[in-house]
Amino acid sequence: MTAVAVNVYSHTHSVTYVAENILKSLKDIIRLSGLDPAEFVKDWDLHMRGIDGWLRSGDLERVKLDIFHPRTGELLFQWNIEISYSWTGGDGSFWTDTEQLKYAIRKAGVAPSEAKYDLRLKVKPGHREIDGWGTGAARSTDGMIRQSLGTTIGHGSLSGSTSYLRRP
Repeated sequence: MTAVAVNVYSHTHSVTYVAENILKSLKDIIRLSGLDPAEFVKDWDLHMRGIDGWLRSGDLERVKLDIFHPRTGELLFQWNIEISYSWTGGDGSFWTDTEQLKYAIRKAGVAPSEAKYDLRLKVKPGHREIDGWGTGAARSTDGMIRQSLGTTIGHGSLSGSTSYLRRP
């Protein structure tokens, strides 16, 4: 019985840690891309409810931050965090690779000052509904180049691998 309690405790803390650090990483991406994170921070509770809720149920597949041109809707950058629910080994420590993210943001470049952003979550078919979240059309990524950073957030069996798409 104790092993189950420890496992549940660990899973709960893993989900909370990973969800919070996904949001902190996205806020850093927004800020270091030259954009104002105020709107993102204003909706923090909504974002946390979706990410945390679907991480807990195992339904969250990918977190996407679209940075786009407000007049045309054209995607300028898309940051992706792919979720993995499988054990990858290690000592079970909590970690986030903020230096790798900062380097990649500098490499991707600053977004135009008029750019806007929004958060999208890709979930498995048949997922449970979460208040404030619905479906929406994806922006085209045709012609964009993918850059992978590898795993940037993790604890135990739960991790996030980050990549971004950019225009050539």
